[in-house]
Amino acid sequence: MGALVQNNRFRYETSNIFGTRTIMEHLKKYTSIDFTGIKGALGERLYDIVTQNRKDDKLTFEDLVIAKATYEKGTRDEIDEFLYQLCDVNGDGHLVRVSYLVERKVLYVYMSKLEIRSDLEAVISEILDNISLGKKSESSSDSELRPISIFLDAAKFTKDVEGSSDRSMSLEDFKTWCRLVPSARKFLVSLLKPSSTGSQVPHLIHQEDIDTNILLLKEEYAWHIGGALSHQELGEWKLLYHSALNGLSFNTFLGNISNAEGPTVLIIKDREGYIFGGYASQPWERHADYYGDMKSFLFQLYPTASIYRPTGANTNLQWCAVNFTSDSIPNGIGFGGRPGHFNLFISANFDSGHTFTGPTFNSPCLSKSNHVYPEVIECWGVVQKGAQQEKPDGVKGTVLERFKEDRNMLNLVGLANSSN
Repeated sequence: MGALVQNNRFRYETSNIFGTRTIMEHLKKYTSIDFTGIKGALGERLYDIVTQNRKDDKLTFEDLVIAKATYEKGTRDEIDEFLYQLCDVNGDGHLVRVSYLVERKVLYVYMSKLEIRSDLEAVISEILDNISLGKKSESSSDSELRPISIFLDAAKFTKDVEGSSDRSMSLEDFKTWCRLVPSARKFLVSLLKPSSTGSQVPHLIHQEDIDTNILLLKEEYAWHIGGALSHQELGEWKLLYHSALNGLSFNTFLGNISNAEGPTVLIIKDREGYIFGGYASQPWERHADYYGDMKSFLFQLYPTASIYRPTGANTNLQWCAVNFTSDSIPNGIGFGGRPGHFNLFISANFDSGHTFTGPTFNSPCLSKSNHVYPEVIECWGVVQKGAQQEKPDGVKGTVLERFKEDRNMLNLVGLANSSN
């Protein structure tokens, strides 16, 4: 079997080469054309790994078999090790955060600006570019660096670099980072495991006359949160409540979300400028105790982006208490922890709350301090793909049963049972 030779830079269409069609079909298709697709340092590093770093500009049949076997038959650990090597875009065995622009100026004088970035910075930048989120510009303002830095800040670098005071990311560090930023791993895996699942970023729906600058949920944040979700939950997210538009009111919040029968994304920006929240897998309904399921999770968006999934240590997942008079049942909404010591909690006054570390999600304090004073609160409803909206079939049941919106609202304030 002859080798496939590139005519230009290292570019190829990974989504087709390692798809469901046979390797023989791909060899036949790509013998006489250049590879196109993911570009830059990440694409070139992927090509180098697949070609076993021969640097001969040739992709052989054996290369394809080995790479395909790793991704389709490999264990999670084997795939993680492959991704770890992939993110070492400099190929020097050290996955670092700091940039070597100054020290390697002579060595990299002919390389592009992107290629002299640090390993992880280059990876994140190219991922954001490939999902149409990156802003291509020659400047390096804080607004452009922010989407990259929030993901970098979630990483740890504990491995010593011989002959340097810098530290690199170990394989275990990388696995931990992938758990905190699952959207990055999902994208890297998709390079060699293509599917027809479409975009990894949900379509954000809101009123046309809204100034989008007031929205907390930017596209890179939605991509980050979506990394912990299934494809069915990445269709449309609809804005249900925003405190700047609807007022900082718990009752208004409950009224606006009363029709959201599916999951919701709750996002809070506090006075310290921290942005965080939680994914509620169950509708917000009045309960005297915890409820929910293991699909709920907490997240941080700024200044650090991280996801915290349930650990299974307990089932104290979701909390929604309304109009209770007992001090043991604090009115408000929250996640995890225990009553009075939640992992995240916003009181019914909507003017204060708290966040504590705890085993439910193994999450840290989500803000600068344990006490939270919301500045902006918004909530998005997740419209799951394929969900069928129920339509009324004739006049059945009581008035409250026919008008589910009214009944949901009464459930939230604890009055539904008294109407029967």
